Amino acid sequence: MSLPKTASIIIIGGGVMGASTAYHLAARGVKDILLLEKEDFFGTGATGRCAGGVRYQFSTEVNIRLSQASLPMLERFEDELGQPIEYHKLGYLFLLTQETEIEKFRRNVALQHSLGVATEWLDGSEIRKRLPMMNLENVIAGTNHAKDGVVDPNGVVMGYINAAHRLGARIHSNADVRGINSQDGKITGVSTPHGNISAPIVVNAAGPWAGAVSELAGLPIPLTPLRRQWLTTSALPELPPDFPFVIDFTQSLYFHREGQGLLTGMSNPHEKPGFNQSIDQAWELTHLEAAIERLPMLEQAGLGSRLAGLYENTPDAHPIYGKTPLEGFYIVTGFSGHGFMHGPVSGLLMSEIILDGKSSTVDVSMLDLARFEEGRLLHEYNVV
Repeated sequence: MSLPKTASIIIIGGGVMGASTAYHLAARGVKDILLLEKEDFFGTGATGRCAGGVRYQFSTEVNIRLSQASLPMLERFEDELGQPIEYHKLGYLFLLTQETEIEKFRRNVALQHSLGVATEWLDGSEIRKRLPMMNLENVIAGTNHAKDGVVDPNGVVMGYINAAHRLGARIHSNADVRGINSQDGKITGVSTPHGNISAPIVVNAAGPWAGAVSELAGLPIPLTPLRRQWLTTSALPELPPDFPFVIDFTQSLYFHREGQGLLTGMSNPHEKPGFNQSIDQAWELTHLEAAIERLPMLEQAGLGSRLAGLYENTPDAHPIYGKTPLEGFYIVTGFSGHGFMHGPVSGLLMSEIILDGKSSTVDVSMLDLARFEEGRLLHEYNVV
């Protein structure tokens, strides 16, 4: 492989964050952008192993505003970039089974309404009427937003990769970064198995591997990779076409249509941190028992596929944007399971931070790296 010796900006990571950042920088006229992805193909890391959900329903103003900026970008995606991404607005229906959740979700819905997000509040009987095929006797209430739904992750990544390339960005897979080079507190470039590349700006968009990349720069960040897994089923003809993205919040159990069948997953609260992306078969059985209890028709379904991927969690379940103590080294990571849906706007925000010195589309200044040392954590409650 022949990699260039210099670049104006190097982006590490070819998932949605890196691809979106490359595109938005190139769209601003930046020349000599270099994106490096360690895998054979783009978007096969955390982005390619996510369930594709997109939603407005969050518990903090900044996450809601990120969705308000990012999801319309997905609605315009095919028109602007020429890439179909299959945005299906199924709705996200959160099922609440604990009294302790009710007041928290009421506050969340009030905040969403104050910001213009028309989330519905539903009582248990309304939910059971909407979903008669599910076992929902213990559901007290729930919330739904009609424009929440699912999008094709691969389409989004490749749309940005191809658009960035058309604008002149250099895009390389099989390009593993082995070192971050600096001198006198300033970035000077990166090291790869194919040689050193000089650059005054490096963007760490490596998702769950962003912590390891930052370690190369001698800059530890509070990031924890955690395995999450899901599976798809064979066709379920009795599943209605308008079946929403259903989330049993207490169990972190979720379902949505996938082709003629269903995709379902459940987060393991005892998962150990690490980079293991194999299927935990014991947890899969636990998940399936809970899923069949909720949706009995699953007992008759066949297994379509199974996949495990990684969340990159921060202590407050909010991302890290922007500068670091190492001049020229920028970070965009830590989305704690909701990065795919905020990938479009995050690339735009990183272009603003790098070129203008601050974000303007959405103010994410409170989501800087320094907040962890300074005790400015901002906790997100709606994490699945």
